[in-house]
Formats: sequence, structure tokens, C-alpha cells
Amino acid sequence: MPNEIHPYAVLLRPIITEKSTILAGQDKYVFQVDVRANKNQIKEAVEIAFTVRVTDVNTMKMKGKPKRVGRRIAPRPDWKKAIVTLVPGDKIELFEGI
Repeated sequence: MPNEIHPYAVLLRPIITEKSTILAGQDKYVFQVDVRANKNQIKEAVEIAFTVRVTDVNTMKMKGKPKRVGRRIAPRPDWKKAIVTLVPGDKIELFEGI
């Protein structure tokens, strides 16, 4: 087995942007996930947390932006984003009404 992460620790936060709300109309939802999580763990975490069925998971590693900290420039940490596609008809109520 690769790295064992508890299903509730895989999903860190939903990403709510203009693009993600457009994707929500296509049954696709965007989350920031643990950097160590793989696609199977992300699929299992979403299905357990929201009681929906997942058809596809797309992941990407996002590079941390450089930010000023006093006089020097320090990079923010890298993070991982997942776009989760649900079965048509399933919805996540967390994103409804935004």
C-alpha cells in the first residue's frame, strides 16, 4: 500500500472561484487536497464525505507563488488541486446557491 491517509484528511478545502462555479454546472467540483493523496484516495474521500458517486478525478500540482516576507521574497508552499466529476444527477450541496 502506498501512503495511508484518513479519508477525511484528504480533502482540505473546496476551491470557490468563478471558474469552479462554472464547472459546478457541469457536475465538476474543485478541491484542494493533500499533496500525498492519489486519485483513488481522493475518489474514496469525496464519496464518503458527500455520499455521491464519482466518475473521474483529475489532479494537478500547483506551484507556490513567491510572496514578500519583510525584505526577502519567500515562496508559498506547493499544493495539489483535484477536479472531481460526479455521475449526472448527483450534486454536492456545499456548492449550491453560490
